[in-house]
Amino acid sequence: MQRVNFVTLAPMPALEKSVAGVDRAAATAARALRLHAHYRGKIGTISKVPFAGADELAIWYTPGVAEPCRAIVADAEASFAYTNRANVIAIVSDGSRVLGLGDIGPEAGLPVMEGKALLFKLFGGVDAVPLCIRAREAEDIVRAVELIEPSFGAINLETSPSRNASPCSTRRARMPQSRCGTTTSRARPRLRLPLCSRRLR
Repeated sequence: MQRVNFVTLAPMPALEKSVAGVDRAAATAARALRLHAHYRGKIGTISKVPFAGADELAIWYTPGVAEPCRAIVADAEASFAYTNRANVIAIVSDGSRVLGLGDIGPEAGLPVMEGKALLFKLFGGVDAVPLCIRAREAEDIVRAVELIEPSFGAINLETSPSRNASPCSTRRARMPQSRCGTTTSRARPRLRLPLCSRRLR
């Protein structure tokens, strides 16, 4: 139904467009909530390898899996060759600044970080794991990233500027530095991996 200015009896396309925009936004919000609940998130784990029975299981798990383990014991860098590590990123967030939502905490930030993981996969072919952590101090965030480092090929740190503290130099990184953006000065020298940091204003 067309809306009309009842003083001039002229159509009001601008108002129509505005109301339609509000209606679309409300419909999108309702659909997003329904579909997130239906799928219980946006990402999952699938197997990359063939599996038809016990013979394959003996390769991918015990006893066959012991061989790449032994190779990695001899050379830790071999973990990039024998596992998915080279193609998986950790998306680490403390929930302190999430899109336009502000400081909403790690649980509430998880849908956004899942969305970022989806983008990495869709547009880069890279696996990504969202890790929303309950940490409020910069040192706690850095320590958490240090502890999970052996499982990932790179770290994408999503945090607010207040968490990016003063420089702290320790050991040199063994891998080339990432070109993804500005890194937190405290975390960068303490990691052996590329670290991209999205510092939000």
